[in-house]
Amino acid sequence: MSESFPNEIQKRLQHYVYRLIDPRNGETFYVGKGAGNRLFQHASGEIGPKEADKSAKIGRIHQIQLSGMKVQHVIHRHGLSEKVAFEVEGALIDAYPGLTNVAGGHGNSERGAMHAEELIREFAAEPISFEEGLLKVVEITINRSASKEDIYRATRFAWKLNPQRAEKADFVFAVVAGVVLEVFVPTKWARVDRTNFPELSESEEELDRYGFRGNVVASKDQQRFVGKKMPKRKRGEANPIRYFNC
Repeated sequence: MSESFPNEIQKRLQHYVYRLIDPRNGETFYVGKGAGNRLFQHASGEIGPKEADKSAKIGRIHQIQLSGMKVQHVIHRHGLSEKVAFEVEGALIDAYPGLTNVAGGHGNSERGAMHAEELIREFAAEPISFEEGLLKVVEITINRSASKEDIYRATRFAWKLNPQRAEKADFVFAVVAGVVLEVFVPTKWARVDRTNFPELSESEEELDRYGFRGNVVASKDQQRFVGKKMPKRKRGEANPIRYFNC
């Protein structure tokens, strides 16, 4: 029998933000917002999983259930408007690295957790203009935790993207908080598997995802994009991939 809130409690909760916790180790593996019985619907299978969810959130829930235990649910804030719930959800997603959430939180790409140095870099950055149509770029927003040595690996795979469009790009921009952190010249785009990327472990192989091989740009003319600000994203846009003139 699935868990649920009585109607009276649902009314009093209004919109809320919740966490799903693995009782085997106390680890938070998903953050969400909702109303009514939304937080219980993941474990009961009432929320249809997206393809990208199947090996992450849904897989974790199945593992918990097979162990004979139940997913733990914690509501962080309730009695919220939907607008405020979006903001609280985004803040919690930033606070719990390694979540199985497919998309980042609302506004996290622009207003998420940042070091003071990142804020200074973002607000001081000059914008890049794509109006001339000469600059063909695939923008990939990567995790802020990627170190300088890991930027290439963090940028090059594994992404759901249009390979035909990606192959038209002259550059790949690794972007953090809306600012270009590194620029690569892609030499080959390929499906992510161990044939195309031998260094992958078996668990890292991704069906229908793509990556590239390439080099960090060397010329000063190409390096001029590093530290510049990308065009502002549309409200609610969470896809880490954007294409410019390709």
